[in-house]
Amino acid sequence: MAKLERVYNIPLRKEFIKAPIYKRTNKAVRALRQFIERHMKSDNIKIGKHLNQKLWEKGIKRPPHHVKVTLVKEEDGLVKAELFGYKYEELTKEDMEKVKEKKEKKEITKEKEEKEVSDLESALEVKDEKKEEKEPTQKMKAGKKTVDKEKKKATKTKKAVKKVSKKPSKKPTKKKTVKKQSTSKKKSNTKETTKPKNKSRKK
Repeated sequence: MAKLERVYNIPLRKEFIKAPIYKRTNKAVRALRQFIERHMKSDNIKIGKHLNQKLWEKGIKRPPHHVKVTLVKEEDGLVKAELFGYKYEELTKEDMEKVKEKKEKKEITKEKEEKEVSDLESALEVKDEKKEEKEPTQKMKAGKKTVDKEKKKATKTKKAVKKVSKKPSKKPTKKKTVKKQSTSKKKSNTKETTKPKNKSRKK
């Protein structure tokens, strides 16, 4: 059955260190495939379940720096790669169904998201149209308000002018006369008090 079987300790660090931290495990998988392709001389490669789990064990940021792998090349050119110490297990019908269900769920969620986005966009467009319709009416109202304000101001200024013209200018003159009289009285009082003093001195 098997044409070729080999064990390799594949270095990954030199390759995945070139990629940014948040893409390192993806780069490690690509490096693994390139290594297998170069050494087994085949493009048709299948990575086993346990090897895949080992690569993704610590997430996308921290792949393993080395992986020990058993590679089996069949007569038709298919290369099966599995972690050392495990046998390559082909996917059963149940596993295939599970994978299909996951893909369908992802597609459904994508469709829902696209619908929601399109609904939001249509709602925003409708709002914009309504605003554009309201703007000319608001401008008309604003124009009327400004005209009314100007009229009110004009009437107020007219009333103020009339009041000023009606007011008599006698009050300030009366006050001045009263003050002058009071000052003259004071002066006379002071003179009266000083005269007798002068007489007493002369004596």
